[in-house]
Amino acid sequence: MTSLPDVELNGDLPRLENPVLLVMLQGWIDAAGAANEAMNAIETQINPLPIATFDADVFIDFRARRPTMEIRDGRNCRIEWPSIDLYAGHDRNGRDVLILTGYEPDSAWNRFSAAVRELCVRLEVSMMVGLGAYPFPTPHTRPSKLSCTTPSSDLLSKHAFVRTSVDVPAGMAAVLEQVLHDAGIPAISLWAQVPQYIPAMTYPGAAVALLEGLKDTAGLLFDHGSLRQEAVIQTERLDRLVAKNPEHQEMVQKLEQAYDATVPLDTNVDRLQAAQLSEKDIPTPEELTAELEAFLRDANPDLP
Repeated sequence: MTSLPDVELNGDLPRLENPVLLVMLQGWIDAAGAANEAMNAIETQINPLPIATFDADVFIDFRARRPTMEIRDGRNCRIEWPSIDLYAGHDRNGRDVLILTGYEPDSAWNRFSAAVRELCVRLEVSMMVGLGAYPFPTPHTRPSKLSCTTPSSDLLSKHAFVRTSVDVPAGMAAVLEQVLHDAGIPAISLWAQVPQYIPAMTYPGAAVALLEGLKDTAGLLFDHGSLRQEAVIQTERLDRLVAKNPEHQEMVQKLEQAYDATVPLDTNVDRLQAAQLSEKDIPTPEELTAELEAFLRDANPDLP
């Protein structure tokens, strides 16, 4: 088999049946580390088999992402280098899965995306799904919603994720969406909404939403019981913190009303009350950041 430039293969490529490629590269938007937490949960479940490593000297700026020196009693034992790796495994139903993990490339994005495309063609990848998370004025008392980006009109028509129209800087996952779409491989990225008043905290509820989104989008099944339990515990802690201040209670209630105004009509929501909520009633991002984040930070030492 012809070798790939910029890629070190771990032996011959395995024979896989319509694998789904999951992408989560650190360095781009990932509020509360939710996407990374979801990918970590996946990695622990698939018994990952190393497939390929991308040339770090080409794609990683080591002055921006310095390697870690392991020092033991003054002795430099080893250097741990940042990397970008491709692994193979299976979900709970035995479906073939590939995961692309590590750091987002610092340079040579066209070379990197071309190498990923060639690997996907050789491995007969059936679909790519990227994972991300972003801060949003949403309450911690409700499940995280998912939005999506994709070049495919067919995928947009199949899934009822939140959509938006905006011009923003692109991450590598967005580049891979376009490159793989052009190669005939369906590609989509899922983005979990994280309450923007807790960006400095982990938020397992968003990781749960991403794993559930993989089931709906690609038919992949991963266990998220432990993450769901962590989400319940965190929600209870946040409830206790917010309950200490009537102003913060009121802000969270307004966010709940705005959230509930967008849910399907068959849910038990006071639609009249939600419809009467005006834009001025919703706290601005600046207000949320200045008030709730400060409150939660100051109260954090009291967490059990």
